[in-house]
Amino acid sequence: MASTVTARPGYGQLLRTRGAWTFLLPGFAARQPFAMLTISIVLLVQHTTGSYGAAGAAAAVTGVSMALFAPYSGRLADRHGQRAVLIPGVLVHTASGLTLTALALSHAPLWALFAAAVPTGASVPQVGPMVRARWGVKLQGSPLMTTAAAFESVTDELTFVFGPLLATALCTAVDPAAGLLTESALTLLGGLLFAAQKSTQPLVTLDRHARVEHGSALRVPGVRVLIVTFLGIGSVFGGMQVSLAAFTESIGEPGLNGVLYGVFAAGNMLSGIVCGAIAWKVAPQRRLVVGYGALALVASGLWAAHSVLALAGLGLLVGMCIAPALITGYTLVESLVPAGARTEAFTWLTGAVALGQAAAVTAAGQLEDRFWNGAGFLVPMVGTLLALATLLALRSRLTTSPRTRTVARGVGHRVPVAVD
Repeated sequence: MASTVTARPGYGQLLRTRGAWTFLLPGFAARQPFAMLTISIVLLVQHTTGSYGAAGAAAAVTGVSMALFAPYSGRLADRHGQRAVLIPGVLVHTASGLTLTALALSHAPLWALFAAAVPTGASVPQVGPMVRARWGVKLQGSPLMTTAAAFESVTDELTFVFGPLLATALCTAVDPAAGLLTESALTLLGGLLFAAQKSTQPLVTLDRHARVEHGSALRVPGVRVLIVTFLGIGSVFGGMQVSLAAFTESIGEPGLNGVLYGVFAAGNMLSGIVCGAIAWKVAPQRRLVVGYGALALVASGLWAAHSVLALAGLGLLVGMCIAPALITGYTLVESLVPAGARTEAFTWLTGAVALGQAAAVTAAGQLEDRFWNGAGFLVPMVGTLLALATLLALRSRLTTSPRTRTVARGVGHRVPVAVD
């Protein structure tokens, strides 16, 4: 489906959307801790155990747990309202994060860390998908949806510029536990503030007939293809987090870890700004294939970089390739999935990134422990190449059709109601 808009309104008009700021500012505050979580766990557990493998495994359990529970959280938000899911979620996440911190500092066995990591990941607030769902309600299929997708990607990456820097600074300059403690506190404050914005959350659809069966966004073929694509993107995030930490540790400059990862995230953010400002005439399916091919090509060179400057340069290029793929994928959700299932669809994609990141963190940690310094960078290469092959084989499923819009049977019998 090619875009026919040649003079699409830009960020200025998007930000003048009535009521947008009431959820944008709290949403930014609430999603900031997410960028701190994985690196905070890696640095804390590595400090207490001395093993990147153990640190990567603990972070991976958190990511897998989030990936498994995030879509269920999104479906509950679609059915019962975002506030009803957010408030208990942030309370559980804060308690779990504090428990994980205490166990790590007391040198508890690895299985105990895994046990605490499960609820920590499962309760991660899905603020990004919830904000995207609110944009969908506000814009109602407007050409500004692509701009909104780009804006949200830029916002995500802005958090990934500051989040790792803040977490690394806290863990290295203050205390190894400071990163995770701060993440827990920010999640509680930001999550509750976002949950308080009731007026902008999507209306909940209720059945008039109790036996109407709900379907899942996962039943849309295009969503399944995007999930695989986002798994590959997650492998880049996870592989780089562990490998950059190991590299900077090996050269005696652990503080550079946050800087190098920040350069990577800055490239993502800058290309996201440009992507959202362009009035695209090329079909999003084609943009996704071309952009993902570039990502796989650049990520394949990371393992060969052996200096700070080389890693910074390649990291910048990798980041610049990620944003267009993320933006295009989220934009396709708006055309593939009906409004009543979009929060779930967005959480499937967010969960896919987390799952890919978790697998990559585990694999990269093992490679760094067992093989040469920099072996963990092989993970982004393999992950993106496999995802690219899948995308090329199944790209036809990303084309919108009437059948892909039917996600829940009996949708004609539902009425929207406001839920506090």
